[in-house]
Amino acid sequence: MILIKLGGSIITNKERPLAPNKTLIRNISIHLKKVKEPMIIIHGGGSFGHYWSVKYDMHTKPDRYNSKGVSLVKNSMVELNSIILKSFVESGLNPYCVPPSDFMIGDKPIKRKVKEIPKIAHSGLIPISYGDVMWYGKNKFYILSGDKIMGILSKILKPRLAIFATNVDGVYSDMKTRKLVSEFRSEKPITTKVSMDVTGGMTRKIQEARVISKNGIEVFFVNGKFPNRIVNAINGRGFEGTIFRR
Repeated sequence: MILIKLGGSIITNKERPLAPNKTLIRNISIHLKKVKEPMIIIHGGGSFGHYWSVKYDMHTKPDRYNSKGVSLVKNSMVELNSIILKSFVESGLNPYCVPPSDFMIGDKPIKRKVKEIPKIAHSGLIPISYGDVMWYGKNKFYILSGDKIMGILSKILKPRLAIFATNVDGVYSDMKTRKLVSEFRSEKPITTKVSMDVTGGMTRKIQEARVISKNGIEVFFVNGKFPNRIVNAINGRGFEGTIFRR
């Protein structure tokens, strides 16, 4: 089984509010049809949920955020997810929406619920979940990132591999020269400087990748603008990007 995270930076145009990249979403779904192994898809918020979470100053820390902001983030993620589900269906795939509220309570995973997700994947469907604004309790909410979901599912499900599809070729050791790091070992310190956003940006992805790889799961960072690279990572040939290993 494979976990794939589709970054908000590739499925949307983050320069414009509420702007899905329908062409690339369709191209990704067409390529994923070539994958014969059960998979679970997670996607980010991009110019949908991320846009509203920034506008209303909402973060991963539970707090009493603006009610309108909570509503807008929640509804925009449902809208983006619907666009992705439709594209998958039109490409001949069988997506199955699994909102994070199905397997999370507060900020903790419900293990028995998480363990049901692979059963859906093995039935011929593709479970699709996403980053979202979550009820925490005591009138508090928090932003649960898609990257965090990757870490949660990896720890419980132990997939064969995990893939982060981003808008860059991998992790760069130098942003100016675009020097690509081909491999990271989880036990070695990382000094690479990377960009941040409200849910952690590349820093969050690297943190999650290191934790996932410590459990013996290979983690691939690939450029999702080239969907064939996702398929190549799965098939173990012609890989382009960054690999995290134990």
